[in-house]
Amino acid sequence: MRLVVLISGSGSNLAALLAACAEGRISGQVVGVVSDRRDAYGLVRAAEAGVPTTLVPWRLMHKAGASREVFDAALAEAVAAYAPDLIVLAGFMRILTPTFLTRFDGLVINLHPSLPGDIIGAGAIERAFEEAQAGRRDHTGVMVHEAIAEVDAGPVLGQVTVPILPDDTLEALKARIHAAEHTLLIDVVARRCAAPSRPSTDPTQV
Repeated sequence: MRLVVLISGSGSNLAALLAACAEGRISGQVVGVVSDRRDAYGLVRAAEAGVPTTLVPWRLMHKAGASREVFDAALAEAVAAYAPDLIVLAGFMRILTPTFLTRFDGLVINLHPSLPGDIIGAGAIERAFEEAQAGRRDHTGVMVHEAIAEVDAGPVLGQVTVPILPDDTLEALKARIHAAEHTLLIDVVARRCAAPSRPSTDPTQV
């Protein structure tokens, strides 16, 4: 399976995927990494692993007047060039429009640090921690789901509950959630690679 990973930041989940592929836990290969941010450290991780990278700079394009749809069309072209079997949003911080999603129908999965239907959107870990501090929750979680136009929705492929401990700091909770993310993402991607439900996306036919 040809995996393309979309990132915006440090790429810790990308590193987990690269290690799992190298160790044979995933029957696939990361063939490309695409970022919307030039300073994303995940680009360095990819380069060190010998994985090709592509930058599609949202901020620069947006400043020049590009709409989300124009950005998504450019992003789709960059991703399609790698002929992906599966596209993994691993810390990718842009909301994708149908311009991108319909081109890769069923091939895009997203990792989100919350349980289904719980905390939607950015800052989910911080928001869960604040609610725990206020006595309104004692757990959060992580899920992987098929990406659709609705934010942090779509069929759930895997989920895990993460407790919030009484003496937790935000950093301790983040570390526990990130560890859960790595394990869950590898599990879901390994299952998809073992039994792919969709044919490869040929960039000449997309």
